[in-house]
Amino acid sequence: VNANEGILHASGSGVPPVTKDYCMIYNSKWVSLPKSLDNATFSTLENLTSTVLCNYSEVPSGVMKDKAVVVMTGNCTSLEKARIAQSSGAKMLLIASKSRLSPLLDNKTDFEDVTLPLALIRYDDVVDMQLTLGNEVNVTLYSPPLPEFDYSMVVIFLIAVFTVALGGYWSGVAELENLKAVASPGERETRQKKEENVTFTPVTVILFVVICCVMLVLLYFFYRWLVYVIISVFCLASATSLYNCLAALIGQIPFGQCRIACGNKNIEVRLIFLAAFCTAAAVIWAVFRNEDRWAWILQDILGVAFCLNFIKTLKMPNFKSCVILLGLLLLYDVFFVFITPFITKNGASIMVEVAAGPFGNSEKLPVVIRVPRLEYSASTLCDMPFSLLGFGDIIVPGLLVAYCRRFDVQTRSPSVYYISCTIAYAVGMVLTFVVLALMKMGQPALLYLVPCTLITSSLVAWRRKEMKKFWKGSSYQVGWMP
Repeated sequence: VNANEGILHASGSGVPPVTKDYCMIYNSKWVSLPKSLDNATFSTLENLTSTVLCNYSEVPSGVMKDKAVVVMTGNCTSLEKARIAQSSGAKMLLIASKSRLSPLLDNKTDFEDVTLPLALIRYDDVVDMQLTLGNEVNVTLYSPPLPEFDYSMVVIFLIAVFTVALGGYWSGVAELENLKAVASPGERETRQKKEENVTFTPVTVILFVVICCVMLVLLYFFYRWLVYVIISVFCLASATSLYNCLAALIGQIPFGQCRIACGNKNIEVRLIFLAAFCTAAAVIWAVFRNEDRWAWILQDILGVAFCLNFIKTLKMPNFKSCVILLGLLLLYDVFFVFITPFITKNGASIMVEVAAGPFGNSEKLPVVIRVPRLEYSASTLCDMPFSLLGFGDIIVPGLLVAYCRRFDVQTRSPSVYYISCTIAYAVGMVLTFVVLALMKMGQPALLYLVPCTLITSSLVAWRRKEMKKFWKGSSYQVGWMP
């Protein structure tokens, strides 16, 4: 989070006055702003967005006297504008930008006499001020301290741990059904038709990581077009996943099982309505995806369903494949977050740029769980109104949790691997949030989740003297009986 983000508080002239806050960017080395609204001084706003204020002749004398002036960006620097505004008696200068807000980094050496409060704001916010508050608006600037902890992280934590635990449990249920089918020749053929699992081998694991790297780089350079491809894929995959999750629940209900003939198959009517419902949910999200007030709820529901279905469907055959996958994706996460800033021209990491939408793109990738921030700060107005957790930070450790659960089923152990790995995942999430709060910057969660889950699983296998079997995987026992 940029420490030079602040709040522009605007108040209308009505009774009672209507107020609204807007994001603004300032340079804390140029001016010191109050930390609370109680200590802030208001000034009447003078809208001069018809000018860029690059010379003294642009504005009639006396117009800016004791006013907060807003002008447009232009060919001159922000400090040149500030000097003109200050000499004309202005109390504050706001510079409106139609592009993405960027830090104020002009050279202050030749402008030591400029002490006027100066901030960069969005032009769209100036228009919104006039529409919402009227023509007579009073404004002030302040910069509250960043909250040490936001309680939205608790919600993120609960969603993540719930999804990983449920995905692993569901994978174990499927494994138990597989073993029963192997032991019962009459159920084997039926079970094989229903089985839709995909097993990862070490080779496919490496190929998967390479594809992830290539896709991330392509998104960085061609985000403007590929973002819509990702949105389309998410709608299709999440609708299918939501159907699979809900169909598994509905299958346990012994009512409403009437069927209709469709070709050579008999289809349950309730599943037809379920398919329509899941498709409608994905379409509604796609249409209203940029509606921040409630669309995040639908995205989180679809995202959780996607993660659950992925964890259940994608099977890791042994601990060896888990180590390769989690290890490579850990390196992938660290490289694209911490190393790529030394490579890119603007010094930003490829991972962060793609997650935020490079070059100010308003479309965001639907690959995260989003929860609105509960602690009010400048960052909630500027660029981080939500706490985020990527699907990969749920799915990747979740595949290991699912393997632990299947191994428990195969070896008839009392869920010791599954429970310990789930607890390790929860500990890794807590560690991620602690580091995030201390460093005040985004963290690659896999940096903490991968060591916690891998080390814990290894210690359990070593303590139970099952490391060799755990490493190679336990093959199905044809004579297995429940």
